[in-house]
Amino acid sequence: MDRSLRAARVATFVYFVLCGTLMGAWVVHIPAVEDRVGISHATLGGLLVLLGLGAFIGMQAAGRLTDRLGSRVVVPAGGVLSGASLVLPGLARDPWTLAGALLVFGFCNGCLDVSMNAHAVHVEKAYGRPVMSGFHATFSVGGVLAAFVAAGAAAAGLSPAAGMTATGVAGIAIAVVSARALLPAAPGAAGPGTAEAAGTAPAGRRGGVRGRIWVLAALALMVMLCEGAANDWSALHLKDVLGAPASVAAFGYGTFAATMTVGRLMADRLAARHGPGAILRQGAVTAAVGITIVAFAPWLWAAFAGWALFGLGLSGCVPQLFSAAGHADPAAAGANVSRVAGLGYVGMLAGPAVIGWLTHLVALNHAFVLLTLLCLTTATGAGVLRTGADRTPDPASSSH
Repeated sequence: MDRSLRAARVATFVYFVLCGTLMGAWVVHIPAVEDRVGISHATLGGLLVLLGLGAFIGMQAAGRLTDRLGSRVVVPAGGVLSGASLVLPGLARDPWTLAGALLVFGFCNGCLDVSMNAHAVHVEKAYGRPVMSGFHATFSVGGVLAAFVAAGAAAAGLSPAAGMTATGVAGIAIAVVSARALLPAAPGAAGPGTAEAAGTAPAGRRGGVRGRIWVLAALALMVMLCEGAANDWSALHLKDVLGAPASVAAFGYGTFAATMTVGRLMADRLAARHGPGAILRQGAVTAAVGITIVAFAPWLWAAFAGWALFGLGLSGCVPQLFSAAGHADPAAAGANVSRVAGLGYVGMLAGPAVIGWLTHLVALNHAFVLLTLLCLTTATGAGVLRTGADRTPDPASSSH
């Protein structure tokens, strides 16, 4: 395996950490920004929808740009824009300026998210084996890093605006420096001489790929809806349903996130051995068992075990779906990843709201049964993933 391919993999890890750090830098400063702007939780919730809307639009734009210009151009551009736009929420002084700041930041972060995933598919293709889950694990590392950076900035007496500016400037530098190691445009990517790019690919093949992509997107929506529900409701479940003190309830999400990260670190090897379809199917079934335990657990320790299983089961699902989307058609890898990621992101945003709506009808823990049904539905649709033919290495990209 040549040195340039290993360097490209390291650079991709760096961009995933960067994306997680920049988003985490916003998340950890939400309380301070909320106080500075002087808005209620309800108003903040409405403004966060704009963050999601901007991310969705950015994902769709970046997918097409990546196919046209190559991820080597779009990924660093997305990193630079994300770093620069992180400054904006810290400078906002009223709800209107915060709304604009979140829309812009969401757009830029969405561009980075999709383009780096498209490049990760390119790297995975060159390796000829699964490596996508490892990239997604390092995104979580970025969130942890952001928490430490924010704590250090607060200890140094920096304001949220100054801390976010410093993080953004560092992010811009990292995005620029890491760009040189990225791989050039993938063989078979869209270009003037590519049949798919010119719209001359066989209609049956285009239709088959398009249908498969929308199935992958629907599965991503269900999986990421489950993730979003866990992010926002795990701690509240332990506190309100099982009576755990706030200090203990916080570990509900911590348990879910920890097993999610561990599972993603293991998923690549398991996918290489058993195939991506098995990872999605068995992972979804494991997640279904875990959230069912959560829904009916009368004891705190059982609930923790359920959240742990839920995170472990979901951990490898999204990377397999993104990978399959990127490999389905090399000429449209960016656009296909953007469709799957975009619909998945809708699910991530909708999850907390859907569970919240269900709590008007049933108890919070019983509302989680919906997540059980979504996981089981995902398991039944796992056959849409191929067993490994999509990941055959590109001779022009690797020497092994």
